[in-house]
Amino acid sequence: MSRLADRTTQTVPFHAVELFKEASALQAQGRDIISLGIGEPDFTAPDTVVRALQKAAEQGLSQYTAPAGIPALRKKIAQYYEQQFGAYVSPRRILITAGASGALSLSCMALINPGDEVLMPDPCYPANRNFITAAGGQARLIPCSAKNRFQLTAADIQAHWGPHTRGVLIASPSNPTGTSISRTELQALIQAVRERNGFIIMDEIYLGLHYENQAKSALSLDDNIIIINSFSKYFHMTGWRLGWVILPEFMLEATERMAASLAICAPALAQHAALACFDSPAMEIYEERRLAFKARRDFLLPALEELGLHVPAKPDGAFYIYADISRFSPSSSDFSHRLLHEAGVAVVPGLDFGPAHADKMVRLAYSTQMEKLEQVIARLQTFLSKAY
Repeated sequence: MSRLADRTTQTVPFHAVELFKEASALQAQGRDIISLGIGEPDFTAPDTVVRALQKAAEQGLSQYTAPAGIPALRKKIAQYYEQQFGAYVSPRRILITAGASGALSLSCMALINPGDEVLMPDPCYPANRNFITAAGGQARLIPCSAKNRFQLTAADIQAHWGPHTRGVLIASPSNPTGTSISRTELQALIQAVRERNGFIIMDEIYLGLHYENQAKSALSLDDNIIIINSFSKYFHMTGWRLGWVILPEFMLEATERMAASLAICAPALAQHAALACFDSPAMEIYEERRLAFKARRDFLLPALEELGLHVPAKPDGAFYIYADISRFSPSSSDFSHRLLHEAGVAVVPGLDFGPAHADKMVRLAYSTQMEKLEQVIARLQTFLSKAY
């Protein structure tokens, strides 16, 4: 019997998926479960995008595209970044991928050699670490606090950059915290990494879901940052498996060559349908839904604080709240398990996002209807009064 590759033992599990399975099993038994666990919008693609998919299928636009994607979609994305996020991008620097996962996989394979170290914040989205591992690298988690909005800083780069460090992988807004890196701090971090000849991969998947200041892409500060984005979150097309990466010039040829072999192309029908995402009817719907997410956040934050679930860093984007449960339990895993089974509410324990805050934090995804969120608060109130 052949042995498995070492990387299989280094792959970080995603406990949220296991929680989802457990919640689904309870639902199958007839339990009323409200899930704040999986980070997936309850909204789906607007009708105009669905009709565009149907039209593309009827026209037979289902054959392979160029590895970099159809030119019209690359141009639309470039215009979107310029109009919405203040960054000029040449369409030729945009590579359409099979979701953000495809973008991260290609970027890591293009940049990381075996033994290379990549710095990431703790907490962070666990699956991102696995792309580094798959490329032969080592993800090094740096504990981050609420003082810095759970984000890496220039001081962290200076303190933790070592002889094998190659770059950083960060996200703004972040999963699980929903926090963004301030422009001032991001500029300082970029400078600290550049002084060490490192790379920066920036996950901007939630950039469109911003609730305070106007969102700006990291590209507006440094044109050589590798940008990861997708149609999953802001555009509500999770299962369509369509994303993109914006690359510096020096990475274009090599990355496209790898894409041609590893994926051939992103899903063709999804690419043609995604063109409709940027038309006015769809963009108006996306803006309405962004405001709906903001309203959910604005409802939950004071309600959770009133219950004693402190939120140490106010989220300004995405659809996550990172809440402190240490007043009630020394174990977020135990707290989440009891909450699911006793109150019918699913949240993700902090263990998923790194060891620094694993015991005392949970992630709540407010990607469900306001009516359900009101029920969650009522259930939490009853649960906390009885259980603790």
